[in-house]
Amino acid sequence: YPTWQRSLARRARESQMKRFCRAQAIQRRLEEIEVTFRELEQQGIKLEKLLRDENESPADQQTQWTNQLLYLVQKKNNLMTEESDLMIAVQELKLEEQQCQLDEKLRSYMNKEDTLKTPEDEKAEQEILKQLVEVVNKRNVLIQLQEEKRLSEL
Repeated sequence: YPTWQRSLARRARESQMKRFCRAQAIQRRLEEIEVTFRELEQQGIKLEKLLRDENESPADQQTQWTNQLLYLVQKKNNLMTEESDLMIAVQELKLEEQQCQLDEKLRSYMNKEDTLKTPEDEKAEQEILKQLVEVVNKRNVLIQLQEEKRLSEL
């Protein structure tokens, strides 16, 4: 391989490892969120029982329990938003991986001399190019979705 091909291969491996590490970090965070959801659910159940069962408790105590319950709901909503963002990031990673694989295939066809290409090669090259455009469009939609979400949160 010429030097530029080795460099491309090395960069492809490096970007693949970065995507893999990001995917692992996202998976860990999703698992943490799931555990936190369960904990919040248990705390919420306890508070609801206290509010229902303790009708003769002082109003201050009931207000405190209600505030705690509202805080738990707010915390759960924040976690759901974060989980949604992470799921979008997972989709983006999948599309990024798909794009890299298609890039590699397309590059192999494009590196072939035009005189050596068969009609099947040209057809395959066009199909890969079409798939690549679809993947890029899907990634663009995800980015727009993230931007809209960010703007609506502001």
